[in-house]
Amino acid sequence: MDPLLFLAVVADSVSGLAHVAGEADPAGLLPARQQMALSLGWHIVLACFGVAFPAMIFTMHLIGIRRDDRDALLLARKWAKVSAVLFAIGAVSGTVLSFEMGLLWPGLMGTYGDVLGLPFAFEGLAFFIEAIFLGIYLYGWDRMPPARHLLMVVPMAVTGVVGTFCVIAVNAWMNAPVGFELVDGEVRNIQPWAVLLNPDAFWQFLHMWVAAYMVAGFTIASVYAVGMLRGRRDRPHRLGFTLAFAFASVSAVVQPLVGHLLGSRLAETQPTKLAAFELATETESPSPLRLGGLLVDGEVRWSIDVPHLGSLLARNSFTKPVEGLSSFPVEDHPPVNITHLAFQSMVGIGTLLMVAAVVFWVARWRGHDLMERRWFLRFAAVTGGLAVVAMEAGWIATEVGRQPWVVYGFMRTHEAAGENSGLWWLLGVTAVVYTLMTVGAIVVLRSMARRWRAGEVDLPSPYGPQAQGPGHSTSAEAAEEPVR
Repeated sequence: MDPLLFLAVVADSVSGLAHVAGEADPAGLLPARQQMALSLGWHIVLACFGVAFPAMIFTMHLIGIRRDDRDALLLARKWAKVSAVLFAIGAVSGTVLSFEMGLLWPGLMGTYGDVLGLPFAFEGLAFFIEAIFLGIYLYGWDRMPPARHLLMVVPMAVTGVVGTFCVIAVNAWMNAPVGFELVDGEVRNIQPWAVLLNPDAFWQFLHMWVAAYMVAGFTIASVYAVGMLRGRRDRPHRLGFTLAFAFASVSAVVQPLVGHLLGSRLAETQPTKLAAFELATETESPSPLRLGGLLVDGEVRWSIDVPHLGSLLARNSFTKPVEGLSSFPVEDHPPVNITHLAFQSMVGIGTLLMVAAVVFWVARWRGHDLMERRWFLRFAAVTGGLAVVAMEAGWIATEVGRQPWVVYGFMRTHEAAGENSGLWWLLGVTAVVYTLMTVGAIVVLRSMARRWRAGEVDLPSPYGPQAQGPGHSTSAEAAEEPVR
């Protein structure tokens, strides 16, 4: 498990005790928290490829058609097959998640299910359309006219974005609820479209959308960086690295601005989360930016304070204060240290990746090819992992920072859980299944890579010996076969 994801599980467990000691937690609360942390933390990585990979495949395929570039076409073909493997695994983990909302959080879905039904329905529809066009695109190689074949990627890209937006809209609604009225404890006057049209949904989705390109771009670039470190300096490796790193670089440069615009809304929508992000125990005007530090016995220790910068970054002002935790009831405080450290981890790693991207392209503009420098390739080889950690840290900050609320200001997390103590068994089974899927994905993708390096192009299956017989070429014939 990712270290930050493990911290999220621990933080969720701790935050479950945030309400008054002595209150009995539902038996299903703790396993439900850990199940969601595991499932979402695992699935979100695959979701990034579902969002970003189609656009990267489209660009590589377009380069191949426009320039009659065989290397680019072969890369697009290979990337599409990798995308299919990841999509298949993501379908399993996504199906698990679709059942978990009702199973783990009956109080939430029983009360607010009618509010959230529309975005979940659209997400399911988008998933099926994406699967259909992925199949058409994979089957269409050498069977469809090039331009028409290329256009089959467009619905994949669009539906991947639409499906992700619908899920993010639900999460944004949990952070800033809209579209209903609570009358005598009953949800009435439901406006289903309000969840999708929520302004917070747009900004939170934009933040996640850009993060998806960072994760997918840097991860793919990392694979090619490792290959080049092992001596494979051919044009396909350089082309694959350059295109993937270009997508990741643009995202890394844009992300701080998007994150700032999203964060600037927290003072109005979730002030306690903002206080935890900034480690603000008291309201100060102007507020400092605290780098590092922990809250120990109600006091901030070991932090580096930069005067005024906290107000500037959080409130777009040199004087506006960040409201401190002391302004809110203790029972409404999130787990402060985990929220603060996760937020700063996300920002710190994102800044490092942004600097690396700028250095690479400035050096390239000045005639220096950093792909020839082993020190840069070593760093590039870990950028994918860093991007994943940054994204996980961002989600930990978002979700743990909302505690103790599942629907901010309306329903606490312990009120959403059920009494099913058997969920511990479900957590154990899910952990085993996800472990097996992870191992399976690694085995299959490594097998595909070995066969591609051996000269095979059209893999009849992503594993096992090469099929023989009518309609199947040998590896030598496949290497010579023109790609249209």
